[in-house]
Amino acid sequence: MSPHRRVAVTSPQTRLAHARRRHRTAWRPPTMDPAEVRQALRVYRAQRARAVAALGTLFGLLLGLPVLLWLTPGWDEVRVLGIPLSWIAIVAIPFPAMVVLSHWQLRRAERAEDTE
Repeated sequence: MSPHRRVAVTSPQTRLAHARRRHRTAWRPPTMDPAEVRQALRVYRAQRARAVAALGTLFGLLLGLPVLLWLTPGWDEVRVLGIPLSWIAIVAIPFPAMVVLSHWQLRRAERAEDTE
């Protein structure tokens, strides 16, 4: 057995949570001014509404692309470097589109914070 004592390393938040549990003190989150609460709720609702549109677009892309490839014949006959074009489309279209979609959603969420 080594002569060194083992020490548990935890984050400051974990240490605070454990300390609260040991001391059995009532802990309450900091209270906000009622005007700040209303402002935070307005921003939250605006961002949530914008996120629903982004999620709808994402699901439309991820579920619609295979359906589109299935409905339009000829994607499997066209080959690029021996790989069917439908396979390339399934790999090459969604990921760049998701990057663009996430950038678009981030800008819309920041704009909601700025206008509210």
